[in-house]
Amino acid sequence: MVDIEPLVVLVLALGPGVFWAWYFYHRDRFEPEPAALIVKLFLLGVLVTFPVAFVEGFFGLFIASPLIMGVVIAPIVEEYGKFAVVRRFAYRDAEFDEPMDGIVYAASAALGLASLENVLYVFAAYVTSPSLALGTIVVRAIFSVPGHALFSSVWGYALGRAKFTAAERRPGLVFQGLALAMVLHGIFNFLLFSADIVAYAMVIFILVLTPGLWILADRNIRSALRWQRQR
Repeated sequence: MVDIEPLVVLVLALGPGVFWAWYFYHRDRFEPEPAALIVKLFLLGVLVTFPVAFVEGFFGLFIASPLIMGVVIAPIVEEYGKFAVVRRFAYRDAEFDEPMDGIVYAASAALGLASLENVLYVFAAYVTSPSLALGTIVVRAIFSVPGHALFSSVWGYALGRAKFTAAERRPGLVFQGLALAMVLHGIFNFLLFSADIVAYAMVIFILVLTPGLWILADRNIRSALRWQRQR
């Protein structure tokens, strides 16, 4: 049995969120954002986890189905919570001056929430066994933690495009991006919920959905970077 100190577990649980925040930050090759703003959004993402959990808990009082909570309620509440952080604390900032910024800011806030969520899941596993905690860290570092950034990069890109689009088109662009992020988040959760029931759910999750999310994020990033080069 592996013996590992709780402090080490905490550092390992936080590591994936920090790494993926660094990754998305460095995808902005031409005009990186101020590190202080990225850290601020990351920490606000951590803090927004609490009202998000409260709202989800409230809905849980009336909805008995874990499937509905995980596939419908959680994606809507979590994506809107992350979106609210960026919309409130970054959208009007002078540093938000190109579509790529929307992706970077969205990923930062998303990974703050994902990091606290990861700590909770990892320590829940740690109570059972340190080995299970380590396995949880590895699996979530590859899928769940970056998943939050990938979902939110969809509405982040939409928000970035909207800011530099005619005013009458902005609400539609943002709504489409936010709705798509919620749907993708819901599909992600549905496949995880179905893994023990549907034989091919995990195959679809690993071989179709996860690569598809990365392809979509990469396409949006490339599109945003082209906008930077052409302006």
